[in-house]
Amino acid sequence: MAKKIIQSSGKRKTAIARAILNYPVKGQIKINNVPLQLYEPEIARMRIQEVINVISHPKIEKCDISVSVKGGGTTGQTDAVRIAISKAIYKFLKTKSIEHTLREYDDSLLSGDSRRTEPKKFGGKKARSRRQKSFR
Repeated sequence: MAKKIIQSSGKRKTAIARAILNYPVKGQIKINNVPLQLYEPEIARMRIQEVINVISHPKIEKCDISVSVKGGGTTGQTDAVRIAISKAIYKFLKTKSIEHTLREYDDSLLSGDSRRTEPKKFGGKKARSRRQKSFR
């Protein structure tokens, strides 16, 4: 059987994740060379595990997925990893039922989330806040 290697990426805010899926192998998922079972914080591990549980396909159990993620905070990195893993699995399986399942569960898993932080402007401390003025 020929070995398959699939690459995909996911972005969320300023976090960027790159996933490499290998088939057929042991069936491990590693994020920055840390196995998913040991990945911290626990809420991030559970959110990443959700994607694999939603798809539940027998071929996924024989896939190695290694993800490298950098930039952003913990939740941004978690969402970037989720997007990268779901895109890699979708490219690997190429079925409409998988796409339908992922879109039904969370629409941003295949398309990503385009929201970014608004840049700060002059005249205030933050993006929208301004110094109040009174004419009395």
